[in-house]
Amino acid sequence: MFEEILEKIHLIFAEELQLDPEEFSDDVNFSTGLGLDSLAVYSAITEIEDSFGIVLNDSDVEGLSTIEDLSGLVYNKVNGITAAVTESAPEEPAEYHRITDFADSTEYKALKQRMADTLPDEAFNPYFVPHDSLIRDTSIVHGKEVINLGSYNYLGMSGHPETMQAAIDAIKKYGTSASGSRTLAGEKTLYQQLEKTIADWKHTEDAIVCTGGWATNLTFISSFMKAGDFIVYDALSHNSIADGVALSKAESKAFPHNDLATLESILERVKDKYNKVLIVVEGVYSMDGDIAPIPEFVRLKKKYNCFLMVDEAHSGGVIGDHAGGCDDYFNLEPHDIDIKYGTMSKALGTCGGYIAADKEIVEYLRYMMDGFVFSAGISPPLAAACMKAIEIIRRDNSEVTKLHENIRYFVKRAKEEGMNTCLAGESAVVPILIGSDEDAARLSTELLDEGVFVPPAMYPAVPMGESRLRFTISSTHSIEQLEKAVSSLAKLMREEGFLK
Repeated sequence: MFEEILEKIHLIFAEELQLDPEEFSDDVNFSTGLGLDSLAVYSAITEIEDSFGIVLNDSDVEGLSTIEDLSGLVYNKVNGITAAVTESAPEEPAEYHRITDFADSTEYKALKQRMADTLPDEAFNPYFVPHDSLIRDTSIVHGKEVINLGSYNYLGMSGHPETMQAAIDAIKKYGTSASGSRTLAGEKTLYQQLEKTIADWKHTEDAIVCTGGWATNLTFISSFMKAGDFIVYDALSHNSIADGVALSKAESKAFPHNDLATLESILERVKDKYNKVLIVVEGVYSMDGDIAPIPEFVRLKKKYNCFLMVDEAHSGGVIGDHAGGCDDYFNLEPHDIDIKYGTMSKALGTCGGYIAADKEIVEYLRYMMDGFVFSAGISPPLAAACMKAIEIIRRDNSEVTKLHENIRYFVKRAKEEGMNTCLAGESAVVPILIGSDEDAARLSTELLDEGVFVPPAMYPAVPMGESRLRFTISSTHSIEQLEKAVSSLAKLMREEGFLK
């Protein structure tokens, strides 16, 4: 039985690798030996689950790295046992080497080696480039004005006269800090007004605001989902989601990106198990720029009695005729999405995160969400500016209209030049696929010399060999600026052989 499972799984990996099964052994490491990235491993595991009618949770496969190990796990699952399949030699005691200088640590040396491999010329380092000005369509880099196509200021709300004045007024009234946790000394009427504004905008009964977007995702998932619950999430989910899942005591499993058939297969297998099941997806994915098929996820969550959480970091304030996000874009009913997460650092032009949901969920979070209870409240000027930004967006969608026009123009011109825009089309994130980390970093630096700032997205943010320049479009950009960006990149890519 074990040998049959081993043979079947070996063939699945051979198909995924497009190799002859004889070309690799069962004890080779998925990543280092076979060169599979995490998405390819997810794909292989999904095929294994379908073949054997089982679900392999994240906790099941954690630490497994070979076909032989994975086959042992599948054997156990199929036969309902937890004992090891074969006896193995006892592990040798770990050898420790006390570190007193962090420069000698394995993790620091690995970082330095990766930087040396990716950025052999320090002149081409695209990270930590200072922007010493307001970032809208342009910014000041090293004393020079450049076209900025790397910011999240999608609607120009950061730097808008009304949002700045709202922040100034809040500072005069409240100062610059909440000066305490909101459950104790840090609560303000301003925060309650902001949460009411967000709830009204997102068509929910209530909302709660935290000090950071990344932390909001992390602390919501880990607080809301407990032991006895199950989380199923898109494999391309943001790091804040993946870390929140890891921190939660719930069981969990990733499904291949936007793979509705696999998701339904997982939900079918766990339909009689667990107290709560949470599906987590994003509205717009930040590395490929694609819009998720949210109505299909709504259908599945209703069919299998799940909660649906949508991360709207890059969709809220961007997609839809009135920038309402997924609700607006897909014309959804208010309760179609149970948990609407958003960040205030992008289209809303400030900083922080929110959860918009039913009043019972929000009430629970106010008392039980660690990242809210044990953290100071958001800075008052940020809260005031965010509330003003939502007011502006809702009363006048001219900036939204201009943003959508700019997106269409940029994508059209990039495709005309023969560039690969990945899955982008209607979101403000438009990646241009390059390939290696080194090439993406170099092109980013060369574009900056041409007066265009755009950062690269490199491994591990994207699969190895799929590094890209990640353009982010704003309503404040002119068509002339977008044309210069596309033309400059096309010229560089042709000179270096990336385009014909």
